[in-house]
Amino acid sequence: MVTIKKKAPHNPLAEYIERLQKGDALLPDSPENVLEVVGILKSYGVVLDAYSINLNYIAEHQFLVFFPFFKYFNGEVSFQKLLRHWWHDRINFEYAEYCMKGMMWHGGGGLDTYLDTPEFQERAQAVIAAKFKNNPLILGINQLFPDFLTEQLRVSAYYTGLGQFWRVMADMFLNLSDRYDRGEIKSISQVVDHIKSGLVANASNPITYAVKIRGKVYEIIPKSVGLTFLADTAIPYVEAVFFRGTPFHGTVSYNAQAYQISPDQSRFQYGALYADPLPIGGAGIPPTLLMQDMRHYLPEYLHEIYRRSLRGEDDLRVQICMSFQKSMFCVTTATILGLMPHPLDTKDPNEQKVNRVYLEKWMSRLQTSRLLDVNK
Repeated sequence: MVTIKKKAPHNPLAEYIERLQKGDALLPDSPENVLEVVGILKSYGVVLDAYSINLNYIAEHQFLVFFPFFKYFNGEVSFQKLLRHWWHDRINFEYAEYCMKGMMWHGGGGLDTYLDTPEFQERAQAVIAAKFKNNPLILGINQLFPDFLTEQLRVSAYYTGLGQFWRVMADMFLNLSDRYDRGEIKSISQVVDHIKSGLVANASNPITYAVKIRGKVYEIIPKSVGLTFLADTAIPYVEAVFFRGTPFHGTVSYNAQAYQISPDQSRFQYGALYADPLPIGGAGIPPTLLMQDMRHYLPEYLHEIYRRSLRGEDDLRVQICMSFQKSMFCVTTATILGLMPHPLDTKDPNEQKVNRVYLEKWMSRLQTSRLLDVNK
């Protein structure tokens, strides 16, 4: 009998599977890429620091506030700050809320599961009763519409979940920049290793949430629930923001008859790894807010590269977005390698096969991403 060996299906990103199997990154190693990635992550770290502080402030001090006019002020309201706010001379915290809503809509992870449990319902009702103890009108509305205020607390839980996740990431990126300045980071692989080590080191950090009402602390997400940084915030964030995202207004039709948006949100490919940088700067494109924030904190060595480009600073936000996507493929590499089912250097054929299948699934999702573009 003739034995026919079954051929493995062709994967257009097979080259990148080989890279990952060797422990290399999705982004090629070069001094220019290292400078670009570290520089943009330095700026991103500063912005994430501000986003994290504000998200946690909103969760802890603006919960169950129906009209939080000053939620972006972090408790420091002044006329001068109000003028700057109206003039938009400020951090665009709206983008942080956009990411939070994307995470909540797509769900996933233990946080999403916990918010639908009877335990959360009981804790939410205790907070609602304490918050509106002397407000029979709101308590009456809560009786008529029992999910209304509970849903507000679910949103607040996502505020703090994302805020705690970004707290870790901001520190990680700023530390990366410091190491680069000291000459410790010289390759893309070292960038990926730094991020992967940070994710692993903080993987089991507890995600908790408590609020204070009239001097008494109410735990909404106690430590006993067992929510952790990696499984319950980091992975759902990558899924919701890096991969799925949401369709940008003005780029696709929301008309159901146009069939431009898949009815299956698991097939969404509007995340950071897929977005075309060219529309950045246009109305209704949420990442424009992030690029606008990052432009204020660019390291001089990176800003100088942008100035020397073909269009100079005329398309600065687009250039920032392109650098940002390169950095996000480094973060994605760290995530992929960190979640490998078996060690990269395993000699067991079965484990090698499992690793290969794992990487092929990731590459299948990245076929329509900007991976090939950032590698040009």
